[in-house]
Amino acid sequence: MKMDILRCKSPDMVRKEISVHLLAYNLLRALMARTAQMTGQSPREISFRAAQQTVRDFRILLLSTDDLAGVVDVMLGIMAEHQAGDRSGRSEPRAVKRRPKAFPKLQHSHAKARRLKTYQGKAA
Repeated sequence: MKMDILRCKSPDMVRKEISVHLLAYNLLRALMARTAQMTGQSPREISFRAAQQTVRDFRILLLSTDDLAGVVDVMLGIMAEHQAGDRSGRSEPRAVKRRPKAFPKLQHSHAKARRLKTYQGKAA
């Protein structure tokens, strides 16, 4: 859900950003649980990624409709169609794909960094 990099700088805003991510995650899981209950499945059988894409695709309609319950029912029906695949025996390597940058971290303002020799030239 793109939480690997937090974009806020102050501690209060980082807490808020994490809270919003947790709220969105729990809302999505609640919709998946409701879908599973409606269809008699286990919530683990509903595809998380498909549920996430369904909510994203319906976001404008959810914000602009008067018949919210009807739209949610249609959404749940679409979520029920997408089953999570059997992932038994699946093993993924524990490695980081994102490579570190070859440049030093910026420790000053951009204006000050332009004057300092540390940031001039090529990558270290």
